[in-house]
Amino acid sequence: MEILAFGVQADEKPLIERAFAAPHAVRCLEVFLTEDTAPIAAGHEVISSSVNDDLNARVLRALAAGGTRMVAQRSTGYNNIDLDTAERLGITVARVSYYSPHSVAEFAWTLAMAVNRRVVRASTRTRDFDFRLDGLMGRDMHGRTAGVLGTGKIGAVFARIAHGFGMRLLGWDAAENPVCLGLGMEYVPKDRLLAESDLISLHVPLMPETQHLIDAAALKAMKDDAILVNSSRGGLVDTEALVAELREGRFTGVGLDVYELEAGLFFLDKSLEAIEDDTLARLMTFPNVLVTSHQAYYTEDAVTQIIDTTVRNVLDYEAGRRSQNTLVPRG
Repeated sequence: MEILAFGVQADEKPLIERAFAAPHAVRCLEVFLTEDTAPIAAGHEVISSSVNDDLNARVLRALAAGGTRMVAQRSTGYNNIDLDTAERLGITVARVSYYSPHSVAEFAWTLAMAVNRRVVRASTRTRDFDFRLDGLMGRDMHGRTAGVLGTGKIGAVFARIAHGFGMRLLGWDAAENPVCLGLGMEYVPKDRLLAESDLISLHVPLMPETQHLIDAAALKAMKDDAILVNSSRGGLVDTEALVAELREGRFTGVGLDVYELEAGLFFLDKSLEAIEDDTLARLMTFPNVLVTSHQAYYTEDAVTQIIDTTVRNVLDYEAGRRSQNTLVPRG
């Protein structure tokens, strides 16, 4: 059986081909799965999707018509998949429920320190042999307050790094994490966390309850000189509201590895095209904002874990087994 993998990055391809070499053949495609590309999957019982593939009802119906019976998603998030339609069509769906939390947490800190210490601006200047320090002053993290929204595996690693900096820790989550409590974290209501934190990092999944978790009211509750980092899901932040606050000169820095309308943009080369998304274009103009292209997970360690788990998910599907990764079981 040949597995068809959509949305494969160049660095991922050899890892995917090596992982699938023993159990199955695999064909890697750079193109993302959409209504236009779904017919390519005809004749493939199993396809593998990425987080920016679009598996809406129409796409799933096209896959089912072509004989696809299993979708192996190469990510933890699965808000891009219509699970109800998949179940009605008899398409098994599995995801990667766990991979290295250090990859995302460390990158969140990379964003935080980059905007705090004006690293991008400094690098641009020195490339032009401009070695002035004007406008490059940052702040010590030691002694300041880190607010962690979502204290699961990734949030806990982020908190551990913050603890290493000597920061006071505030947390917000549905359940308290003993690991974070052991670091001295105090769990508080969201409004208090926003009001008291110098650095706020988001580590919650995207679901209807967390859509625009950071909305206009939340942004106004934050300190004027706060740092906001989102390495989780773009939909957690109301981007238009964020732009409005940035126009008022607020926030020391904002680091975004995700964007709520990133599908069709991120992972693609758009350098020779006009960007029609006015909100994203405006966001890019602020000197205190750093946007990266959903790369927080993108370490050799994490990607290897993701691919290995994807292979196991396919083998589980063939054997009729369920696991913690199963979203829609085999009928």
